[in-house]
Amino acid sequence: MNNQQQKFSGTDQYIATDNLRLAVNAARTLQKPLLVKGEPGTGKTLLAEQVAKSLGMKLITWHIKSTTKAQQGLYEYDAVSRLRDSQLGDSKVYDIGHYIKPGKLWEAFTSDERCVLLIDEIDKADIEFPNDLLHELDRMAFYVYETGETISARQRPVVIITSNNEKELPDAFLRRCFFHYIEFPDEATMRQIIDVHFPNIREGLVSEALQIFFKLRDVPGLKKPPSTSELIDWLSLLMADDMPEDVLRKRDPKSAIPPLYGALIKNEQDVQLLERLAFMSRR
Repeated sequence: MNNQQQKFSGTDQYIATDNLRLAVNAARTLQKPLLVKGEPGTGKTLLAEQVAKSLGMKLITWHIKSTTKAQQGLYEYDAVSRLRDSQLGDSKVYDIGHYIKPGKLWEAFTSDERCVLLIDEIDKADIEFPNDLLHELDRMAFYVYETGETISARQRPVVIITSNNEKELPDAFLRRCFFHYIEFPDEATMRQIIDVHFPNIREGLVSEALQIFFKLRDVPGLKKPPSTSELIDWLSLLMADDMPEDVLRKRDPKSAIPPLYGALIKNEQDVQLLERLAFMSRR
């Protein structure tokens, strides 16, 4: 079975829910980009890496920043270097191809093998960015005006696009995607994720840590609830310190902040909120 027919079913390093597996495979069947949303730390970027691994494909990643323009994903023309070389009498100025820098879409389209193209955190760019890619993602081709050539996909890449929901994406763009929202893992799924990362972890430590973790996430008014990746970091520290589960189970009830909290709580407002809640509960 070639990788175009092969179904994604997760990997030994990535716990994919049934709905997520269905979403990946549905997007591939429809030949549409898979748009994945979910709060930070739920494994959106890791999904693309594991889809590529599972299907035996190369991964090409385009990390989007606030300054990124859609054109950069196609190619960039370095007119300044060409002007400088012409002033220096360099003969290569007659071949404009020397001054064309291929972008990530160009790389994915011209890849000899089918690949996974990850467009990571698309919502960081300006509002026009997604619409500026509609034509290229629809047709799997784009025109290079400087050279007069058309770059077409040799093999249609699997396109995975992630968003942290920082801003709304245009309707025209959404219509062209297959959408999936990664729900925050429940306790049973979280235990599976922990087992992948720490196969030999003590069950008692996991139980006590998860109880504290989910209680923290339920605190009303928390600016940034801890995520899966932060739980993994915290467990790494607890294991490195050989923390007995009794320390978590019998910790001072007057303290609302767990040990090594810096792995879980990421800003001072949330620390102050937890301290205020602890103070009020003692009164």
